[in-house]
Amino acid sequence: MTENALIEAARVSKAWPFQEAQKLLKRFPQGKPDGAPVLFETGYGPSGLPHIGTFQEVLRTTLVRRAYEALIGARPEDGKTRLVAFSDDMDGLRKVPDNIPNAQVLAANLGKPLSRIPDPFGTHESFAHHNNAMLRDFLDRFGFDYEFVSASDRYNSGAFDAALARVLECNQAILDVMLPTLREERRKTYSPILPVSPTSGVVLQVPVEVVDAATGLIRFTDEDGSVVEQSAFGGKAKLQWKVDWAMRWYALGVDYEMCGKDLTDSVIQSGKIVQILGGRKPEGLIYELFLDENGEKISKSKGNGLTIEQWLTYGTEESLGFYLFREPKSAKQLHVGVIPKAVDEYWQFRGNLAGQAADKQLGNPVWHLLRANGAKASSGEGAGDTVPVTFALLLNLVGVLGAEATAEQVWSYLGNYVADASPEAHPDLAEMVRAALATNRDFIAPTLQRRAPTANEAAALKALDDYLAVAGGKLSAEDLQNAVYEIGKNEAYRFENLRDWFKALYETLLGSPQGPRMGSFIALYGVPETRKLIAEALAMDSAA
Repeated sequence: MTENALIEAARVSKAWPFQEAQKLLKRFPQGKPDGAPVLFETGYGPSGLPHIGTFQEVLRTTLVRRAYEALIGARPEDGKTRLVAFSDDMDGLRKVPDNIPNAQVLAANLGKPLSRIPDPFGTHESFAHHNNAMLRDFLDRFGFDYEFVSASDRYNSGAFDAALARVLECNQAILDVMLPTLREERRKTYSPILPVSPTSGVVLQVPVEVVDAATGLIRFTDEDGSVVEQSAFGGKAKLQWKVDWAMRWYALGVDYEMCGKDLTDSVIQSGKIVQILGGRKPEGLIYELFLDENGEKISKSKGNGLTIEQWLTYGTEESLGFYLFREPKSAKQLHVGVIPKAVDEYWQFRGNLAGQAADKQLGNPVWHLLRANGAKASSGEGAGDTVPVTFALLLNLVGVLGAEATAEQVWSYLGNYVADASPEAHPDLAEMVRAALATNRDFIAPTLQRRAPTANEAAALKALDDYLAVAGGKLSAEDLQNAVYEIGKNEAYRFENLRDWFKALYETLLGSPQGPRMGSFIALYGVPETRKLIAEALAMDSAA
């Protein structure tokens, strides 16, 4: 696809990253003033361990960033855009997360800025530094192009002082926006600025009098009842959340930031405040939140969501990106059970990419995911690749092999089905094998339980065994699948429909209510090995 063709296709694409990027074209019809780069921002509150909900915001924002670059005919290296990953690590710790060791360390420091609380893991300068490092490690691993910005660094260094002075100057106007949105009791103590107690180090929720906005001088009553006058500059204060968000937009010049549905009200109020400061509300997408397997909102403090490392244990990086791309305005469950389908759908879309027309390519999630890390899917790089075995089929194979299955065993069986079967020749498949073994060990093997076949099922299994005995290893997966179909359709075995026959095969041979195309499984597992499974099932029938 030529650059002009790409731009033309991108401007009419209905894919959500392009729809979001169009907002920026309308914001800057002639480009950003003075040729400055368009600034994308993502926010993260390091009050708990990073989870996929944190990571997805960086990924999705990057997808919009790359879509915008495609719309204006720019390359990532042209410097037309920037992405800031902002950590709100000056926030005071309000409660101790449930999934943190040495909780007493955090409990003893409640209310203090996250960057001034000891690290309960004992590996970093502070709790915030630990959590920030976890997030950055994964963002770096995935290859994101971003600039990490810490609120503590900006507050402590004085980089936010000019913006803080502007907030103090507009203190009453900001109060006029915020007070009507608060409960009567909260109004009595609300202040846009939160001083840090000079005695306890706690971020205080107390009324604040602005003495001199230009120098940052404020007056408040400390926890011990003493009246304190101190500067708000240099890390001696921070802002309330909605005011802080607006100040950040103003100070950094943010043009695009998305957020979860739970922050809808914050977007409205922060948008009003940034206008008071003299800035402009960024464009953005409000996305639906992820839910756990019980349909509950994922929480960093509860730890009820998948961690990044958990997904990468039981799935692949590509599958994670694929799952996060789909339908950002629809709520989706996020648990181990969604991973296998995401792995297989990613490779299905990737295999389709090269043969698609331009408009279809730009609607293909893989086109966007490849570009997220700088690859040029439009030029064919990474397009059309595929893997010879589905993840679902691998899961069935390792399930039959049992909890102690090894990678060596799996690759020996793959030799029945894949040319040059080795991790070196098939690195993407090797990642799938690793993930399948982990999934089998922790989730599949402990739950598999084969049942004895019924009389009609046993008769059909004998027919399948007879067929395999004659066919040997000469037939393709498709031929084997057709044979399985024919047996299931034979009225002599009294299956109401083919679904019942396949369910019987899965439950008696594989120990699972669901399974793969049996022709593919037999070709992969091998005819002699499949006949052994049938013999074991028939033996259960005899014993019964």
